[in-house]
Formats: sequence, structure tokens, C-alpha cells
Amino acid sequence: MAASLFRLSRPRRVLLPLSALRLPLSTQPLPQPRDPSSPNSNRGLPAFLSFLAAAAAGGITSSVALCDAGPDHRVGGKDSTELVVRGERKCVPQQFIEELASFLGENLTVDYEERSFHGTPQNSFHKAVNVPDVVVFPKSQYEVRNIVMTCNKYKVPIVPYGGATSIEGHTLAPHGGVCIDMSSMKKIKSLHVEDMDVVVEPGVGWIELNEYLKPHGLFFPLDPGPGATIGGMCATRCSGSLAVRYGTMRDNVINLQAVLPDGDVVKTGSRARKSAAGYDLTRLIIGSEGTLGVITEVTLRLQKLPSHSVVAMCNFQTVKDAADVAIATMHSGIQVSRVELLDEVQIRAINMANGKSLPEVPTLMFEFIGTEAYALEQTLLVQKIAAEHHGSDFVFVEEPNAKEELWKIRKEALWAGFAMKPDHEAMITDVCVPLSRLAECISVSKQLLDASPLTCLVIAHAGDGNFHTIILFDPTQEEERREAERLNHFMVHTALSMEGTCTGEHGVGTGKMKYLEKELGMESLRTMKRIKAALDPNNIMNPGKLIPPHVCI
Repeated sequence: MAASLFRLSRPRRVLLPLSALRLPLSTQPLPQPRDPSSPNSNRGLPAFLSFLAAAAAGGITSSVALCDAGPDHRVGGKDSTELVVRGERKCVPQQFIEELASFLGENLTVDYEERSFHGTPQNSFHKAVNVPDVVVFPKSQYEVRNIVMTCNKYKVPIVPYGGATSIEGHTLAPHGGVCIDMSSMKKIKSLHVEDMDVVVEPGVGWIELNEYLKPHGLFFPLDPGPGATIGGMCATRCSGSLAVRYGTMRDNVINLQAVLPDGDVVKTGSRARKSAAGYDLTRLIIGSEGTLGVITEVTLRLQKLPSHSVVAMCNFQTVKDAADVAIATMHSGIQVSRVELLDEVQIRAINMANGKSLPEVPTLMFEFIGTEAYALEQTLLVQKIAAEHHGSDFVFVEEPNAKEELWKIRKEALWAGFAMKPDHEAMITDVCVPLSRLAECISVSKQLLDASPLTCLVIAHAGDGNFHTIILFDPTQEEERREAERLNHFMVHTALSMEGTCTGEHGVGTGKMKYLEKELGMESLRTMKRIKAALDPNNIMNPGKLIPPHVCI
């Protein structure tokens, strides 16, 4: 596991003293932020709606490029095969740095090592020709607002940055600009135990949040990769292994606050569990991947910690048998909280990385929650289903440490893969299909993967039709990179042919843009671009992400 630990490490944060910038500091007073709870705080929204209506009628011209399909914007376009994201980098003026430094003080760095770290995804093969010009570390919504207003004034690109666990190029800075690292905004602002909700800043990690909630008998049910933060989880509309029972991020956010590109602070709702008041702005921002605004506060729906749980494992002869059991379990009405599928290659990686001796065959992992009697009853019902589909070695555990150890193995699956090939990179698919097509999709994909010379590992959230393939390749060997891309294309197009999606939970970033036209259609993409143009006419918010460059309005 030494290689995986190295990948998780990061250089020391270098904050240069203001004198090192050699720039005079501005003494001009900054505009005061509006209180999002005041009646005038959302004045940008009526303008946005008017803009959107006029734009749809062709009555407004925006500075957002009508079509970005020039020679330097090919990555992400339809049928694109390029992996290095290009961009037009403009010189950042000294006066811009001066204005940022006037209110950020030393929470700003132009150190190349730090800028390079923030512009290079840590567990992804995606790359860009440029890195951020500046990295800033705001400590409040006030500072975020002033950063955004300054960037908008000078038309400098912004790349929001959370836990850096995203893998589709979300945090690349192909146009340079400012990387807003939200790691200093990690306050848990208020907990409402009786209402079962919590208000947090975006830099809070889901793991540390659950440590805070545990003494209160509550937890936040989404569990993506270790290190993910709430702001990034909202931005990518993530989910995880518990989504089969509790839903995705869009189902677990009650409201949020975000700084729009013009500096307006929008609060998207109240703390009520449901509302029919107006457009659902919360869901508009969730999944927008930093292209519409910077999230500064989130109100999350919480769940009661289950009184009892059982974790079970079962082995199968084929991946199809395992997928069939997952489907049959969901059809039976059994309320499982997790159904995870790992193929024999993934189990082999886990054994190598953790010194285990698990049978190296396709394996299903389940979790059942409720009262002790109910959880045990559900476990025995699934054991019967597994036996009907050639399952063997069905075991279950109820002791807390044993359960934690089993899920720890699953959570570290990606690092186990890297440990198999320490010098390799990973191309990771994230397709999702209707549940009835899961077994077919995995089986078809598995035939191609097994025939490839590359090492390929399959992991699935089998209860909701979502599966990942980790394709390991040597980045110094072009033929291996092309083979990885071929496998990736095949699985995505197979999923799309089954009325599925190119990404179940990882998001689009730069890596999945080229598939969106086939999945959503051009009219949907044009509508997305009109919304982007309305809210962000200067195109400063994470440009070059999410919306394919060949989409024209």
C-alpha cells in the first residue's frame, strides 16, 4: 500500500508573504456583502429569469462564446480522443493580484509547486496544458464573494477546489486563473437534532461530519471516496454505496448558499423538508460542477443511526450470477442498505494490498439494517436467493469491528488497484443502466475486459445499476493508453445503448463531455448552455467543463 499512500500525500502548503508579491496593496474599500436572508439578496434571480427568457427568444447577446469548437477546444467535443485539455491562457494583471491580496492577506499563493499540485488531479489520468495562476484559501463567504467579484471584474477564470477526489478533470485549470481552495471553510455551523438536519460549510469532509454526528445518534448517509468534502459532493452530485437506500446528493440536500459569478449570494430554500415554492434552484446548482457558482453553505438531511446491522458476503462462479442475485434481491422488496459487487480481479488486488486470502472469485457484499431480528431475517432471505443463483460460502458478521474491516476493504478498492501496478494510471468508467440491464451490461463488458492485455477491475453499486471499471495502463506506453480508451468507449456506448448514462456518480468534468450529446440530445445541451450564459456571461466559472465545446447557441 506504499504506492497508494504516496498518491494521497500532498506538498506543504506554501503561502508567500505579501512582500514577496512585490505589489502595492490597494486601499480601496471593498463592497459589503449582502445578507442572503434579506429581501433584496436574490435580486440576481429575477434578472436571470428575464435573461433566460430573452436568450431563448434570441434577444440577448452574451460574451460567452456561442460555440467553442475551435482548434484549441477539441477535448470533450463529440468523438474526441484527446486527453490533454488545451485552453487560452490570458496574462493575469498585477493589479488583479493586488486586489486579491488586499483582503486575503497571506491566504494566497503564487508558488509554482502549490499551483501545479492544485492543477493536477491526484488520482486521474486527465491533464491540462496550464495550471492556475493563483491559489487562494478563503475563510468565509465574504471572502469568497469578493474573490468572485474581483475575478468577474477582470474576467479571470475560477476553478473551485474541494477534497480533490474527483476523477473526471473537474479541477483542471486549462485557462489558468484562480483556484479557490475551500479547505479552510470547514465549520459545522448548526445542528438541529430534532429536525435531523445540519448546516455546514463546503470544506467539511463527510467522514469527519459523521464523527461529529455519531454521539447524537445521527449520520449523513452518502459515502463516496475517502477525502471527499460536502461542497465537492454537491458540485458533482455524488452518491456512493448507500445510495440504493438513501438516494444521491440531490435527495439529501435541503438547501444551500452559493456565490454567483456576479457576486450575488443566493440561498436556494428554507429548512423545510419539502417545498413547492418556485424553481428548484438547489437541484440546479447540485451537479453543476462549479460552472454556475461557488457553494459556500449546505443544509443536509440526516438519518438516524441504525440500531443494528449485518454485513454479508457471498461468492459466485460468474459476474452475471452475482449481478442476477443483486437484481433478484431488489425485486424481492428486501430493504438492503448496500449491495456491492467486486469481480475476481478486484478481490485479487485486495488480497495483494491488504495481505488477505479471500477467494478470488466474483463476490457480493450486502448490508442489512434495522432491529436485530429484522436484519437477521433479511440476511437469511438473501442467503436463500443467493443459493438459487449458484452462490456459495455465504457468511455474515454482526460484530462492529468485523463489519468496519469489511467495508474498509471495499472503500480502499481503488488504492488496492494502484498497488497492483504502482507505476500505472487508472482510466475509470462510471456507467449506470436500468437495473434489469445490469447483468447484461456487466457480462458484455467483462468479456471485452478479460480479453484485453490491460489489468481491469470491476466494482459495482449493484443495487442501483451503477458499475465502475478501473482500467490500469502505463502512461508512457501510447498503445496502452489507446487500449484503455477503447475499453472505456465500449462500456460507455454499451450503457447508452441500454438507455443508461455515461456517468452514474462521478460527474462529467472534461472526461465525459464527449458522450453527452448521444445521451441527452443537442436541445438539452443548448438549454444547459443558455442557463450557463445567463448566470455567467463572462464565462469565468470553471470554463471548459460539463458543457461540450461543440454546443452552439
